[in-house]
Amino acid sequence: MNIRTFFTGAVTAASLLASSSYAEELSVATFVPPQHATNTILFDWFGKELDARSGGSLTMKLYPAGQLGAGPVQQYKRAVEGVADITFGLQAYTPALFPKTMLIIPPGKASNSQEGTERLLSVFDEHLADEYGDVKMLGVFTVAGAAWAANKDISTMEGLNGAKMVPYAAMTSPIIEAMGATPVQMPVTEMYTGLSTGTIDAATVGYSNMTPPWNFWDASSHLVENVPVQFAVFFVVMNKERYMELSSEHRAIIDELAGEAFSMKGAEAFTFVEDRAFGMLNGSEQMANVTRIKVSDEERAKMDAAVSTGLDAILADYEGRGIADARAIYNAINAD
Repeated sequence: MNIRTFFTGAVTAASLLASSSYAEELSVATFVPPQHATNTILFDWFGKELDARSGGSLTMKLYPAGQLGAGPVQQYKRAVEGVADITFGLQAYTPALFPKTMLIIPPGKASNSQEGTERLLSVFDEHLADEYGDVKMLGVFTVAGAAWAANKDISTMEGLNGAKMVPYAAMTSPIIEAMGATPVQMPVTEMYTGLSTGTIDAATVGYSNMTPPWNFWDASSHLVENVPVQFAVFFVVMNKERYMELSSEHRAIIDELAGEAFSMKGAEAFTFVEDRAFGMLNGSEQMANVTRIKVSDEERAKMDAAVSTGLDAILADYEGRGIADARAIYNAINAD
């Protein structure tokens, strides 16, 4: 079985396009602002593809910034209940629903958003599809937390000792603890203040967190690179009943766009943002008071050993909760 088995149907939209006879508009709910890259890249692409492939008979309308429900936590539920036809959200906000998908979050073989997404897709049909049985799955993709923003030097195991650090997801707390730091759970909207006031010493970040609109470069004294990379994982899902109500022609278009194409476009959106932010850091006046430091190979080896210890604790917890294949899934995601 390959990725298209779950995401796509057997009939192509192109062969059915001519028989599409009535207009449909799909509502798309997202909690991020209109200028977010998932809107300007992913959903812009999706809307244009729907329109072009259907001859204008299938379109979408974006409702950004929580217009169909505030906050990210209920996004999956909003799709299941039909509050919106399509929703964008993070699995980590409802981890009990997606324990196996969240095994992409701990450090492994991937180092960026595209690699993480490709690895997630490679195991989706065999290991993860059953977590999305209540919806029509459109895409899953990742963004990499490839650095630490900090208000002190934590580029060594000694520097990490006792540091209050925000991980990308609560599930990686055992890894933070194994490195000697103290995990602190805090939404990204509060991290700037946390770094400024010393409530936290560090946070796992993407480069885009350092630049506008987050501006962590104003609240951090250090940007630490060459760290064990954690990932955030995202979904875009569609109400199953709404999908089935569409004509076969329109369902075929959805099927052709869903899966690998949709997921990699989501990864592309985050890659664009990270690449742009990385470029902004070089020579920026805002970085004048921030020390950029790379973890040495020797210290990175120590950190990786701690990650392995923390990962064992995570997988043991999974097995204790009855998810016996968690280790096999993690290994499959991170296969050579």
